[in-house]
Amino acid sequence: MNKLSVTIIALNEEERIRVALESVRWADEIIVVDSGSTDNTLGICKEYPNCKTFVQPFLGYGMQKRLAVEKASNDWILSLDADEVVTEGLQKEIISVLSSENITTAGYLVPITLIFMQKVFKYGCEHKQRHLRFFNRNRGNFNTLKIHEGVILDGAIGKLRNEILHNSFIDIHEYFQKFNDYTTICRDESLKKGKHFSKTKNIIRFPFEFIKQYFIRLNFLNGYPGFVWSLFSALYIFVKHAKLYESSLKAKP
Repeated sequence: MNKLSVTIIALNEEERIRVALESVRWADEIIVVDSGSTDNTLGICKEYPNCKTFVQPFLGYGMQKRLAVEKASNDWILSLDADEVVTEGLQKEIISVLSSENITTAGYLVPITLIFMQKVFKYGCEHKQRHLRFFNRNRGNFNTLKIHEGVILDGAIGKLRNEILHNSFIDIHEYFQKFNDYTTICRDESLKKGKHFSKTKNIIRFPFEFIKQYFIRLNFLNGYPGFVWSLFSALYIFVKHAKLYESSLKAKP
């Protein structure tokens, strides 16, 4: 049977990482790359005999996850975030794949479902959205993007049916902490690419983005959390472009 390494990057995740580790304690190895936690994240990791921890100042999401893969001992990798949980069905599905003597597929897309405001989203794009998370590192690795990172593989890509549950935000306070960081990173990436800001487009786009998220993408079926998620998603795009506009003002003599 092929062996599996689970890779996780973390920073101050003591409230969630135990659940993530419990969901993959069956793996042959767990690699946690921590970017400087000041809470008990590393202490919790040390409770798991198959978990190895490394400390690395944050390099950006792509490079940090790439480093975690390089620290692994096994070729087959399951990349998990510290706020994610592997379901029992997915565990069985992964073990079934690893049990094959000759795996010709380079990697697999894994469905990921959002939990937001304690609501498991059953509708919309955040329900079972597929991401390339389970792969053979001999066939590829993460790119080096600071945000919106992804795995680049050389070879056939399959699809798994069972999901990872993503409990991405402890509360709305944490949502906006990440919101501020991510929109700033996106602003910086846009500046590097020479993108320009349009005030009219940003004003008009905001309500249409909400309508798309709430009605077209069916988030209204996720109840009140679906409404809040749609509003915040539209605001995210608005704010990252507003930050781009603010930067253009600062650049003027």
